[in-house]
Amino acid sequence: MGTSGTSGAGFSGPGLRRAMETAVKGVEQTLEAVLPVPHGLHGRVHEAMRYATFAGGKRLRPFLVLESAALFGVTGTPALRTAAAIEVLHTYSLVHDDLPCMDDDNLRRGRPTTHKAFDEATAVLAGDALLTIAFEILAQAETHPSAEVRCRLVARLAEAAGSNGMIGGQMIDMRAPDNSFGADEVILLQRLKTGQLFEFACEAGAILAEAGHEHQERLRQYARDMGLVFQITDDLLDVTSTAEKTGKAVGKDKDAGKATLVSILGVEGARKEAAKIADRAAASLEPYGSKAVALRDLLPFLLKRDA
Repeated sequence: MGTSGTSGAGFSGPGLRRAMETAVKGVEQTLEAVLPVPHGLHGRVHEAMRYATFAGGKRLRPFLVLESAALFGVTGTPALRTAAAIEVLHTYSLVHDDLPCMDDDNLRRGRPTTHKAFDEATAVLAGDALLTIAFEILAQAETHPSAEVRCRLVARLAEAAGSNGMIGGQMIDMRAPDNSFGADEVILLQRLKTGQLFEFACEAGAILAEAGHEHQERLRQYARDMGLVFQITDDLLDVTSTAEKTGKAVGKDKDAGKATLVSILGVEGARKEAAKIADRAAASLEPYGSKAVALRDLLPFLLKRDA
């Protein structure tokens, strides 16, 4: 790897893990408060929503919200509720992604996927409900006193999750087995399907702080590169790891005939490309100095992850 700063001083390793664990704790308390408690004849959908949401995971997108907000001194309820909103929307995408009509997965985070634990119809409804409640959370006054800020958050998340964002990426992904995609098409797929939610998570801090547009653009660039690093390492795990370590099926992209940067560049080539992109992402954070140490140290963490 290069020397532009992906090994931030004083925070990598245990320090970053503690920060991520603290974020998980705060976000899960917020999720507990905002998700409906099962009740009434429709309580089964509430149970499925909670099953999917409280399935573990690193809560990476909420962590990005909290850290990007902290760059501007925004902490507490506004950051936590925005973090919860992105997490429930991300969870909806996983529930639907696992369905037989999509990726047809039986395992997620080491346990049965939602449609296996419940049934397909309930999983569809639970995903729909999680998607909807994300915008309900952002629209409520508790998230931010400014209605304009809340509208900006809603609009940006809708853009990131919609047909020109995550859903568009999923559409490309569904077409991938029948097409010979090159590196440019694979990068577009990943930037839409995975990267758009990362972009929202990082931009959210600037939106909450009502910071200048240049901050939103800078954090978007960081997120775009960080998301590509995340996806490359995820694809590497699909090739080099096991279901026991990752908590989900591996080798599916190869079996389905889908191109990835790993299949195009090879394992070592993909690792070198991820390291180069990580350096570029770190450079985007230079104006924030020590305030961005967690975001900076996230990059080597992603490069080295094994699950």
